[in-house]
Amino acid sequence: MADITIYHKPTCTTCRQAVQRLKESGKPFTAVNYYEQAFTKSQLKKLLKKAGLSPRDVLRTKEEIYQELGLGKKQLSDDELLDLMVQYPDLIQRPIVEKGDQAILARPAESIEKLL
Repeated sequence: MADITIYHKPTCTTCRQAVQRLKESGKPFTAVNYYEQAFTKSQLKKLLKKAGLSPRDVLRTKEEIYQELGLGKKQLSDDELLDLMVQYPDLIQRPIVEKGDQAILARPAESIEKLL
C-alpha cells in the first residue's frame, strides 16, 4: 500500500491539481474518492487529529447544505459536526492528504509539497 493517501472529490479543481502533483512526484499514492468510499466518523476524527485541525477548520461554509442546515447560526460540538460531515461530505474542505502520522488540508494544491 502507498504511504500517501489523498482523500478527494474528482470533480474538484484543487483536488485534480493535487492529484496531478502527486503523479508528477513519482511517489506511489492511493486516491480515495470520499463520496464513493465515505469516511467513518472515527476515520475522519483521526485524520483531522493528524492534521491538527478541528472539524470547524475544515467546514465548507459556502456550500448550499451548510446554509440549508443553518450551521452558521448553531453552536455545535465537534462530535455533532463530524456526524454531519460524515452524512454530508460536501461540508468537508478538500483535498486532505495523509502520509504516515501526518495529514494536511492541501489548499492550495501546492501545499502538498510539504509531504513529498
